[in-house]
Amino acid sequence: MIDKRAFYIEGKWVAPAAARDFDVIDPATEEPCAVITLGGEADAEKAIAAARRAFAGWAATPLSGRVALMEKLLEVMDRRNEEMGEAISLEMGAPIDLALNDQAGSGPWHLKGFLKALKDFEWEYDFGDRGERIIHEPIGVCGLITPWNWPVNQIALKVLPALLAGCTCVLKPSEIAPLSGMIFAEMIDEAGFPAGVFNLVNGDGPGVGTVLSSHPEIDMVSFTGSTRAGILISQAAAKTVKRVTLELGGKSPNIVFADADLEKAVKRGVTHCFENTGQSCNAPTRMLVEAPVYEKVVELAVKYGAEVKVGNPREHGGHIGPLASEVQFNKVQGLIETGIAEGARLVLGGPGRPEGFNRGYFVRPTIFADVNNQMTIAREEIFGPVLAMIPFSGEDEAIAIANDTPYGLAAYVQTTDKDKGRRVARSIRAGMVRINHKGLSAGHPFGGYKQSGNGREGGVWGLEDFLETKIVSGW
Repeated sequence: MIDKRAFYIEGKWVAPAAARDFDVIDPATEEPCAVITLGGEADAEKAIAAARRAFAGWAATPLSGRVALMEKLLEVMDRRNEEMGEAISLEMGAPIDLALNDQAGSGPWHLKGFLKALKDFEWEYDFGDRGERIIHEPIGVCGLITPWNWPVNQIALKVLPALLAGCTCVLKPSEIAPLSGMIFAEMIDEAGFPAGVFNLVNGDGPGVGTVLSSHPEIDMVSFTGSTRAGILISQAAAKTVKRVTLELGGKSPNIVFADADLEKAVKRGVTHCFENTGQSCNAPTRMLVEAPVYEKVVELAVKYGAEVKVGNPREHGGHIGPLASEVQFNKVQGLIETGIAEGARLVLGGPGRPEGFNRGYFVRPTIFADVNNQMTIAREEIFGPVLAMIPFSGEDEAIAIANDTPYGLAAYVQTTDKDKGRRVARSIRAGMVRINHKGLSAGHPFGGYKQSGNGREGGVWGLEDFLETKIVSGW
C-alpha cells in the first residue's frame, strides 16, 4: 500500500488536522492500492492562509523569474514522466502506454503551450488617445478542483497558467485519483517554487471542495467535472462573487456525411469514442450518419468496434482498460440497460464485463444503432465506451440534431467538401470543432458552450482566465 496521507502546504508535507483515511482503489483489481487522508475545513483554511501570505511576493516576482521556475518544472516533469504515468495507470486504470504518452505527457505538452503563448502576451499596453494604460494583474488566490479522468491534463491546465499569471493556489485533486496530484506537488517542490505559492489538500467535494468554493479569501475557483457539481460550485461561489471557470460535461456529435472517407472517418470516430475507456468529456459519443450510407457506416462501426480490445492496464498495447471506479461502472451498466429498454438496436457489446474478466471495472465496448436524439443514451453523458448512432437526412437536420443537446463542448465533422465542413462548423454551437479529425495545436482554447461550462483553458486564453484587467488614465 502506498501511503500518501500528508498534504503539501506552505512548501512542506504536513499531517492533516484530523485523520480520515480513504482507500484509493485500483480499478483493475477492485483492491486498495494506496491510502490518503480526506482533509476538512481546518486543512483547507491552513492552505488558503498560506496561499494568501505568498500572494503579494509571488505577484511581484518578475515574469522572467516565474518562467525560469516553470522551465525547471518542465525538466522535472520530463524526467519523472514514467513515474507519473505509472501512478495514473494504477489510480484510474488507463493502459500504461496511454498513461505514459497521453496522460502524463499532457503536462509537459501544456506547459510548452503556455510558455509559447507568453512570448506574444501583452501584460500592459497603451490605450486610447488620453494617455490611458491597460494593465493585466493576477486575480489572487485560486481554488483549483480537478477530476479523475485526465488528472494531470487538468492539473496542468489550471495550476500552470495560475502560477504564470502570478496567482497562488490551493489544489484539490480528485480523491479517486490523487496519486498523480501528489507527484505533481513533489515536482513543484523539486523545481523550487516559493513556499505557499502552490498548496495541495486532498478531500471530497462536500468537504474541501465546498470550502474552496465559498471561502472569502479565495478569489477564483476553477473546476473540471460534472455539470451537476459545477452548478453546486457556482451556487457556493455566488455568495462571495468570485470568478468561476468551469469545464463540464459533453455529448459531442460526430457528423458523418455520405461524401466522407467512410473507412477513415468511422475508424477514427469509434477509436476516439472508446479511448480512455470513453472517459473523456470531448469524446464523440453521438455518431450522426447521413441516411444513404447509414447501414454501411453501422457495419463499419461494428467492424472497428470489435477490434477494440479490453486488457490489463499494466500491459503494453493499444487496448482499453477498466472504468475508474465502481460508481462509474454501475452508472455505465445502468445506461446500457436503459438504451436496450428504450428500443435502441444493440449491435456490439452490451451489459456485463468482457469475456475473461470476473473482477475489475471492465466493460464491453458497446455500440447502439437506430438511436433517436430523445433517448437517454443520446441525452446523458455516459462517460464509458458507448457509442450512439443516429441517422439524418441532409445538412440542416444534421446541424439541428447536433445542437439539440444541453452541452456544447466539442463536435466533429466528416466530409470531403471543404465548404460544407466550414459551413457546418460555423453552425454548431460548440467550443471546439474538428473537421476530419484534424488535431489541435498546443495552446489551443479548450472549453465549451451552454452547460459544458464557461471560460477557456490552454494558451493565451488560459492565462487570461487568471487575470484581472485594470485601466489607468493619466498614465
